[in-house]
Amino acid sequence: MQGSLRIGRLFGIPIMIHFTFLLIIPLFAWIIGTDIGYTVTMVSDIFGITIDSSLITQGYSPYLLGLIIACGLFFGVFVHELSHSMVARLAGIRIESITLLFFGGVASIEDKETDPRIEFRMALAGPAMSLLFGIVCVGLLYGTNVIISENPPLTGLVMYIFGYLAILNILLCVFNLLPAFPMDGGRVLRSYLALRMPLHKATEIASTIGKGFAIIFGILGLIVFSPILILIAFFIYIGAGQESSVTRYRFLLKDVNIRDIMSKPVKSVTPGMSLTEIINLMYQTKHLGFPVMDRGYLIGIITLTDLSRVPSIDRDAMQVQDAMTREVITLTPDAPVIDALKIMTQQDIGRIPVISDGILIGIITKSDIFTVLELREM
Repeated sequence: MQGSLRIGRLFGIPIMIHFTFLLIIPLFAWIIGTDIGYTVTMVSDIFGITIDSSLITQGYSPYLLGLIIACGLFFGVFVHELSHSMVARLAGIRIESITLLFFGGVASIEDKETDPRIEFRMALAGPAMSLLFGIVCVGLLYGTNVIISENPPLTGLVMYIFGYLAILNILLCVFNLLPAFPMDGGRVLRSYLALRMPLHKATEIASTIGKGFAIIFGILGLIVFSPILILIAFFIYIGAGQESSVTRYRFLLKDVNIRDIMSKPVKSVTPGMSLTEIINLMYQTKHLGFPVMDRGYLIGIITLTDLSRVPSIDRDAMQVQDAMTREVITLTPDAPVIDALKIMTQQDIGRIPVISDGILIGIITKSDIFTVLELREM
């Protein structure tokens, strides 16, 4: 994921932190710190304990505790995502990474259709771990009250931390079990439906329900002036739509290879052509990109995006080799079309040359793929 920094590996899985994560921790620390009096009372009432708050409310302690609790919460989010990943690995699914974001965590899992029974177990693993983490914190809360009871201020401080983390992780469990796809509860719903109908239909239903929850969250966020709830609503709505589209595309293209829809023969250009010539060629052919060939070998690709980076005053004097993209992504004719669409989406490119035995035999574009999708949806 763009904007992410790798901080290590655990069980062979790369662990990433997105830059937004570094922004949200201080914000959470400030929110928790400014509301410390209310949350102390809340923890005390929920667990039926008396909390000495003399250390908790002293000086900058509220904000330091806020930072500790925020880090503890995101550790809970991390083990939540790790549990998804470990269940997936046991089922033979490759885990590409775990990324901590401002709204939680994301486990990037191998892009392939998953058995509904396996998805059911994967989806429940996260909330189950959050619940377990919350229960452990409850145990530590009451244990603290016994072990260090002779120091009431310190006891109160430690009990507050464990009590607050217990509440947050149990809420994380409950919230994730809401059937708001692509949250865990929504994935449980989809896996249940997928046992009774095709996956793309199950995903469509779960996605629609997820969008409904997103609208409700968004309205509640506006009513209570909660930017975090509004952002969660936004990401649920966008995520539900994207995953529904990907699943539909995978279904429609599941038996289509690149050789079936690629354009051929390919119009290529030479590295010595001027950029003005390329622009004129784009007008003539209505193509916005051309492979660059030199003595029968593919050495680059020149697209409208490449041309737009060159000032118009310099285009007469510059050649294709001066502006072309040299690191060209290629595919073989037997590759699935869904792989081409995935690469184009991730890399933000519009076309991929097709190579067989080192020879350029065709090119596939987004337009080719979406034309096939439209025909298959009829």
